[in-house]
Amino acid sequence: MIFSSTFFLFLFLPVTLLLYYIVPKKTKNFILLLCSLVFYAWGEPVYVLLMIYSILFNYVMGRLIDSEPAHKKLVLVFSIFMNLLILGFFKYYGFLMENINAITGLNLKIRKLALPIGISFYTFQALSYVIDLYRGRFKVQKNVVAFAAYITMFPQLIAGPIVRYEDVAAQMENRDLSLTRFGKGALRFIFGLGKKVLLANLIGSLFDTIHASGADVSTVTAWIGALAYTFQIFFDFSGYSDMAIGLGEMLGFTFMENFNYPYFAKNVTDFWRRWHISLSTWFREYVYIPLGGNRVKVGRHILNLLIVWMLTGLWHGASWNFILWGLYYGLLLIWEKYVWSKLKVPGFVTRLFTIVLIIIGWVIFSSDTVPQIAATLASMFGHAKLGFIDGTARYYLSTNWKLLLLELVFSMPLVRVVYKKCTQYAVTRVLVLVFALVLLYVCTAYLVTQNYNPFLYFRF
Repeated sequence: MIFSSTFFLFLFLPVTLLLYYIVPKKTKNFILLLCSLVFYAWGEPVYVLLMIYSILFNYVMGRLIDSEPAHKKLVLVFSIFMNLLILGFFKYYGFLMENINAITGLNLKIRKLALPIGISFYTFQALSYVIDLYRGRFKVQKNVVAFAAYITMFPQLIAGPIVRYEDVAAQMENRDLSLTRFGKGALRFIFGLGKKVLLANLIGSLFDTIHASGADVSTVTAWIGALAYTFQIFFDFSGYSDMAIGLGEMLGFTFMENFNYPYFAKNVTDFWRRWHISLSTWFREYVYIPLGGNRVKVGRHILNLLIVWMLTGLWHGASWNFILWGLYYGLLLIWEKYVWSKLKVPGFVTRLFTIVLIIIGWVIFSSDTVPQIAATLASMFGHAKLGFIDGTARYYLSTNWKLLLLELVFSMPLVRVVYKKCTQYAVTRVLVLVFALVLLYVCTAYLVTQNYNPFLYFRF
């Protein structure tokens, strides 16, 4: 089940909210858990058992860390190993076997395993719980229902943001529910839905069309396709995060912001402070800093960055393009830290250069094979089979320039400034509400009449 579906919008969500609000306070975590299990099992009826196992295993590990202080380090190591083993088996088994066959020339049989949706997200949440508990950042959660509700919480279960237990520990026991907060969350959800349905889906359809052409494109067409994916992935990811944050508010939870206009970044480092913030924070807290961070010699610091970014790429999927994408950013950050930052470059040049580097990164990320990466980049930088511009490119420009301009405008901070101004006055707040209702209607009409509604997180 996904947020951008009529079933979720007009059946699952209303029923869930009704049950959640009418039950007594002490029962809300149970209702949240029950509805979250239904939400997950709707699309993963078998793998819901795997998630339940993960919940019970990490709950027991947490209790042991708390009750066996003399052995808590051993318990932590075992917990981390088992969590990563499960994640690795289901996510990387096929990729590993394919590469073993390719390198050795063997023909080992590979059993096809469907990837459990959201396994990367809920595994990282479980890991953050046991690690932070070991560090003494909070008290152990003894109530298994409350712990299970934290892991399975449907707003962020399959697409993030990655919520650390430390950030919601108090809210699991006592959270504020009010009409004002519900309304704020509902608005955030609707605006996120609009991002996903009207911005991500529309531009995504253009990208899929160009992507299907392979290398038989002109330079301009290749750039249009790269821009289309650049906008699609931002509005899809940030739209889902907005919907998750809005749902959290409606349920009384405060989740961290996950995107902060990343295409307005002044450099690559700034981009990763703005993009998928919960994932960047997780890798910084649980991988980069334990490795020594930047408090080490230059050689070790470079190694730390390469390790973190290779793992970041691998987290996104079992494919060489993701690994290359991670290493690409690792090398960029090393270059930026030790070379680019030493040069005096005008701010507008840096921003323009940064967005070009980001677009190249998305070409690597979105490609299915390494040869496809090379072919697309060759087309973008002057070696296109159909020349610089052709009739197809002119058609794409003439029919999509308004959409591309709209995507650009909504990816910039000006939108947030205008929204804050509109919410300062009673009259404009009414207009915002009317706009939200119209937006919900338009999104619903699109979902009813259109079949294109991809879910990009199946690979993660």
